[in-house]
Amino acid sequence: MSSATPTPGTSPVRRLSLAGVLRLRRPSEIWFKPALSSVAAVAPPNLLLLAFGRLDLAMYTMAGSLCALYAHNRPYAARARTLAWVVLGMLGGVAVALVTASLTRDAVVLVTVGALLAAVQKALCDATRVGPPGNVVLTFISSAALFVPQTLGQVPGHLALAAAAGVWAWLVGMAPALVRPHGPERRATAQALNAAAAYAATRGTGDGHAALRAAGYAAVQAAWQTLLSLPATGARATTRHALERLVVRAEVALAAPADTDPERLRDWAHALRGGGRIPRTGDTPADTDELLGVDAELAARPAPLWQRLGPLAPIAVRTALGCALAGYASLALGIGRPYWALVTAAALYQANITLTWSRAVQRVVGNLAGVLLFAAIAPLAHLGQALLVLCCLALNFGAEALITRNYWLGSVCVTPMALLVTEFAGYQAPGDLMTERAVDTLVGALVGFLAAVVVTNRRAGNRVEQAVTAADRARERTARLLAEPAPAPGALETARRGLAAALTDLRATAEGAAGEWWGRALPQERVVLAEQSGHRTLAEAVRRQAARPDRDTGTRTEDVRP
Repeated sequence: MSSATPTPGTSPVRRLSLAGVLRLRRPSEIWFKPALSSVAAVAPPNLLLLAFGRLDLAMYTMAGSLCALYAHNRPYAARARTLAWVVLGMLGGVAVALVTASLTRDAVVLVTVGALLAAVQKALCDATRVGPPGNVVLTFISSAALFVPQTLGQVPGHLALAAAAGVWAWLVGMAPALVRPHGPERRATAQALNAAAAYAATRGTGDGHAALRAAGYAAVQAAWQTLLSLPATGARATTRHALERLVVRAEVALAAPADTDPERLRDWAHALRGGGRIPRTGDTPADTDELLGVDAELAARPAPLWQRLGPLAPIAVRTALGCALAGYASLALGIGRPYWALVTAAALYQANITLTWSRAVQRVVGNLAGVLLFAAIAPLAHLGQALLVLCCLALNFGAEALITRNYWLGSVCVTPMALLVTEFAGYQAPGDLMTERAVDTLVGALVGFLAAVVVTNRRAGNRVEQAVTAADRARERTARLLAEPAPAPGALETARRGLAAALTDLRATAEGAAGEWWGRALPQERVVLAEQSGHRTLAEAVRRQAARPDRDTGTRTEDVRP
């Protein structure tokens, strides 16, 4: 973070730029896991339908199979719950779509229902932080189902197919627990340690230290969220406590980088990558006090869902309006599949207008490149239905393997896959499919982005004010405890973690609001001062800990196997 104080009242709206939008990133550490899970979830149902000569029903089984794309970063106990909710949410959306399709064939009504479903799915996925791929897959499934002719008598059977495939996807998602049951939490802890080491290497003053500090705190918060979702008792709790101590050390490094050895953090992170024992930092009274703060966080209840949905109202309105207008525009142009334009619009909406613009560019580039790839693949896929299924599976793998590099690169595979799926019920003229998909992509991106510009998020400024106030209060609480000669066991640790969480939330909220369009002027001076004073207090808390005579800084090994 820059130490320069911005002029109060200036609007920090960012310019909509193309710079860096298409730049490729390093692949995700576990890119192959969602890719393999997707193939494992999709292949058996599709191959069974192929064997029975009913590939026309593959749309319903794929609705359930695609649920395997979710929750790959969550510990398995949390993953089981999340995947179950995703499957139920998918079934709910498909049920509404199929019943609507059986009651009316009015395209305007179908687009309207699809837009409302997309808004609900967007709000719920964001509020529950379900993670990638978010609402896009659910909206694609429900929107496509709206435009498949149905009768009420067919609905139960089609839902049963989707449910059976959803159960299989749940099993596929949980299968890695048999091999490495503690993999997700070990990986999240290692990421926090590496992020803290990168910041510690700057000693808190080097080039880019502000961005590295923000990334470090985000990784630490993600690690805490992962660990706090684990059971508090039983065999898994032993592993959780050992990992918690390492995350505490990552927090300490972020608060006092000059007093930290980054290589030591990297060594701990490397030890977590395999299946060996979990490194320990010392089982001392100080460690016990630190983990008392964790117990307090475990006892805290999350905010009710309705409170989390409130701030998302502007994004939900954007989604409903943009998807509806995109679908209507597609209908006006005579396109036979307006849900493609609807889904394109639904895929654009991010936390603010700047990110929405970036996603629009990525979506257009990826889809148009994907249309060209379809032109090359279609002749091979049309040689037989078996080849059609195999091509879809290969594209499914490619989409999940590449999308972490950049969204547009994954879309290059998603687009021809979606076009081939439409041919499961019968081959179609490639030229017509390509033209319709290209037009719907452009219409959906243009209309969807214009809707985002029209529906402003004026609440973003209020949330920044609230985040600044929360950070100030957390800092004051920590400072009061620092002033006490002997704070209650665990109290200072709880306060320090609360302050770190408040500062992380402040940075994320300020970043989101700064990318909004026509927003109120943000209190940039207050944000800068709150962050500077908050991080100074964090550093003071760390120095207080380091001065304790009972702290053992040696490294030992926890006798905990993965």
